Amino acid sequence: MHRLFRWKKPILYALLFALAFSAGIGAARWNNWKAWETAAASDGNWGLHFTKDGEAPTGNASNEELKTNQACFMDDTHDKIIYLTFDCGYESGNTPAILDALKKHQAPATFFVVGTYIKSNPDLIRRMVEEGHTVGNHTYHHPDMSKLSTQEAFLKELKDVEAAYEEVTGQAMLPFYRPPQGKYSQSNLKMAQELGYQTFFWSLAYVDWYQDKQPREADALKLLTKRIHPGAVVLLHNTSSTNAAIMDELLTKWEEMGYQFRPLEELAAKLSV
Repeated sequence: MHRLFRWKKPILYALLFALAFSAGIGAARWNNWKAWETAAASDGNWGLHFTKDGEAPTGNASNEELKTNQACFMDDTHDKIIYLTFDCGYESGNTPAILDALKKHQAPATFFVVGTYIKSNPDLIRRMVEEGHTVGNHTYHHPDMSKLSTQEAFLKELKDVEAAYEEVTGQAMLPFYRPPQGKYSQSNLKMAQELGYQTFFWSLAYVDWYQDKQPREADALKLLTKRIHPGAVVLLHNTSSTNAAIMDELLTKWEEMGYQFRPLEELAAKLSV
C-alpha cells in the first residue's frame, strides 16, 4: 500500500540489482523490493530516500512544506523518540499479539483504521482505547483521496469513520488523518486542514503488507533497527504476522538503543505551535 521513490535513471536498477545479489539477496526479495519501489511512480505518492543508517530520511516534501497544511512525516528532533503507528485495513488475527507487546512495553501507538475495520472489530477498537492508544482516521473506504476533488466527498470519507468510532466507543475521534497508500495532493492536504485534521505520513516503513510474502523475521528486525532514527514516525501494518512475531523483540531492541515511545499527540501539539 505504501510507496518509496522511483529512481529516475534506469542504470540505477542494474547497479542495485548487482549489489543486491552480491550481498546475497535472492531474486525473490529483489523483485519484492522492486515492485514496491516501482509502484511509487506517480506524483502525489508519499516517498522516502534513506542515505545513512540511523539518520532521518528525506521525503518528497519537507516538514516545513507540509506544516503549512498541518501535516508532517517525522519529528524534527535529536532526541531518541519514536512515534509508533499502525495502518489497519482489515483484521488477520495479528492485532492482539501486537497489542500484547505494546502493553508489555507500555508503548503508546496510533492505529489508523478504515471504517469497515471499526464495524468488524469493535472489541479490538475498544481495547486499543482502554489500553491508552489512539485511533486515527484512515478513511472509510480507503480510496485514492488525491482524486476526490470536492470537499463534500473528502469530508464524507472522514466523517463516516468518526461516526463509526463514536458509536463503538462513545468518544469523539481525534482529528488525526493518514492518506490511504500515502497518496495525496496539496489541495486535499488543505481540505483536511480546513476540516480540523492533522495529516501524518511516516519516516520509516517496510514491505510488510503482502499476506503471502511476509518478510523473514530476521530481515525485518535488521531493517527496522538500522533505519530507526530520532523523531521517527514508524508505519507498520497490523495484518502482518511478521510484525506480530517480532514486536516484543523489536521494541526491546529499540529500547536498548536508547529510544523512548511517545504518543502521536505530542507530535500533533508541535504541529500546532
